[in-house]
Amino acid sequence: MTDRSALPLTLDDIQTAADVLRGLSDATPLVPSPYMERQFGQPFWLKLENMQPIGAFKLRGALNAMANLPEGTTGVTCCSTGNHGRGVAYAAAKKGLRAVVCMSELVPQAKVDGIRALGAEVRITGHSQDEAQAESARLVRQEGLVDIPPFDDPFVIAGQGTIGLEILQQQPEIETLLVPLSGGGLAAGVALAAKALKPSVRVVGISMDRGAAMYESLKAGHPTAVPEYASLADSLGGGIGVTNRLSFPMCRALLDDVVLVSEQEIYRAMQTLYYEDRIVAEGGSVVGIAALQAGKLTLDGPTATVITGRNPDMEVFTRIVSGQDVVLGETTVRGMPYAV
Repeated sequence: MTDRSALPLTLDDIQTAADVLRGLSDATPLVPSPYMERQFGQPFWLKLENMQPIGAFKLRGALNAMANLPEGTTGVTCCSTGNHGRGVAYAAAKKGLRAVVCMSELVPQAKVDGIRALGAEVRITGHSQDEAQAESARLVRQEGLVDIPPFDDPFVIAGQGTIGLEILQQQPEIETLLVPLSGGGLAAGVALAAKALKPSVRVVGISMDRGAAMYESLKAGHPTAVPEYASLADSLGGGIGVTNRLSFPMCRALLDDVVLVSEQEIYRAMQTLYYEDRIVAEGGSVVGIAALQAGKLTLDGPTATVITGRNPDMEVFTRIVSGQDVVLGETTVRGMPYAV
């Protein structure tokens, strides 16, 4: 059993964040998926973070971080693969603050446009999350903005952890949580909250099989840089930062397993969620479903997964649900008509 006293955050931090978020970014639905229950023989629940005002769970961490800014802050910055930038832009607008979101060239244009529509400035810098982070750091040094990290931040992790609180409060019988895994802020927060409420719960982090920075870092035993690739699960892209001090040790201590899925498996899972549960979701949202459909996980009790966001490139999404090929950089994901 994990010694939670040695972790950098506690359940109290998450409960404090829940107080901040109450009425703003909380109480998203936890709905059953009869299709997934029939397929895998266990009650299966979908935590609909795609129902957030910005269409993604990232609003929780952004609002909690914004509520804890230093006195006198006039503007904020962040690096983002899309949804964190939306959260920061939305939260900054609520407080009347300038927001500058730094992104790499790999981020889909639809996500760039969504952030600008919320009133933030966007800086496109380089071909990786690390290069975008370097631009954000420059803005901190030269323009006095306050950085709101996408995952390696105590207030961000605590905000995301409120999802774990809600899931176990809404359905205490849940035995397994399938959590999309990128920089680890979501997985770390959810695992901390869930295991504090129910130590027996199993938490599995799931990512795409190319450029999975947290997976490679956990395997190496330390934060590791990885190449970044275009992916249907673009929200899971990017590094974890070689100086990572919070999300990496928390994921190492709290995750029971990490599973990787292919682009083809993500493609199929996006179709499944759309046709069986009538939900539009981005690729990073469906990796839990993808892992099950690919036979990479087995269930031994009631299970939930987090549907993290509804902000896909709709042209790409339309191609997927209609069974057409999708081109991702130099890779083509072959189209296939949906079939049960």
